Amino acid sequence: MRYEDQGLREPRDDEPWVSSGPGDGSLPRTEAVKDERVRRWDVATPSATLIGRAQSPNEDVPERLRRLHEERHPAMAGHSERMHRLDKIRIAHAICSRLDLTPWERDRVLGLMADLDLTAFGSQRAIPTVALVVVSHVVDRERQRQLGLHDGDRLAELSADSMERLYELYDPITDDETYQQLLDRQDLTTTNVNRLKRVLKSQIEERDLDGSVLGRSPFRDPNLPTVSADSDRAERPEDT
Repeated sequence: MRYEDQGLREPRDDEPWVSSGPGDGSLPRTEAVKDERVRRWDVATPSATLIGRAQSPNEDVPERLRRLHEERHPAMAGHSERMHRLDKIRIAHAICSRLDLTPWERDRVLGLMADLDLTAFGSQRAIPTVALVVVSHVVDRERQRQLGLHDGDRLAELSADSMERLYELYDPITDDETYQQLLDRQDLTTTNVNRLKRVLKSQIEERDLDGSVLGRSPFRDPNLPTVSADSDRAERPEDT
């Protein structure tokens, strides 16, 4: 078909292939209204999908898709529990990253959070709230063990000056300014934290989580040989 039949003039050789004259490429009003209506009710983004949705408000999805949505399909069994466990680990890890914790303290917090039943904490079972309580429990306990403050027999043998020097070295997590800001963000007071700590301790005892560490096993491999000072001395050759 010739350009004259379409109401267009034939472009010259020196003109660009794409016309940029006034009005060229503009969207007519009717097309703009149609495009707006289609975009209002159609897929909003290219990554969105209508798969698994009913065709209209009066229809329902097939039973096969409903089984998937309700996790009654064998491939989806326990999906919500797995996602909830990952959320607990992810949020607790983000909180630990804001605080000055050692890798061991962080892994201890994540190990407890992964297997805790948050429903035991009642109305304050939000993941950030419980994670802050777990951080306080784990960090204070680990720092006390490093200084030997958990050993009552050893403390009984110390003098008053030695005891005072030990407690001066003890740095509880509640003295951390960032930790206090996180507590304030969750509207947690000292009374709330102490009450939730009692719930946490009962949960640790009931669920046997005292040695829980994410990514690390507190138990020694039984297939490895026993290591002790006596056996190590017996295996080494005598000095000549």
